[in-house]
Amino acid sequence: MSQANIPNITPTITVAREDVINLLLSSIALEELGLSHILNAEGEKLQYVLGTLPGVTTPFTPTLAELLAINDSVRQTIKALQKKEWILQTKLENVLMMM
Repeated sequence: MSQANIPNITPTITVAREDVINLLLSSIALEELGLSHILNAEGEKLQYVLGTLPGVTTPFTPTLAELLAINDSVRQTIKALQKKEWILQTKLENVLMMM
């Protein structure tokens, strides 16, 4: 068996400063959209557990231990989202300084 022969590829990519800023802002916006979907899912999880989710006719009746576990899960998810949001805020501030 021989070694893989990887060709020397050196692509030249030219992107204008304005395009870079727009791409970075779009990236931040898409990440924010993803976070909003996660947050919405967590809200729907709580609605389901509480029996207030529209369209659900047979609500889940959790035990106290299950309620506490679900609450802890939602809290941990929100805590992780807060960290990500802080990172995105910093990223946005850095991009805005480039303008």
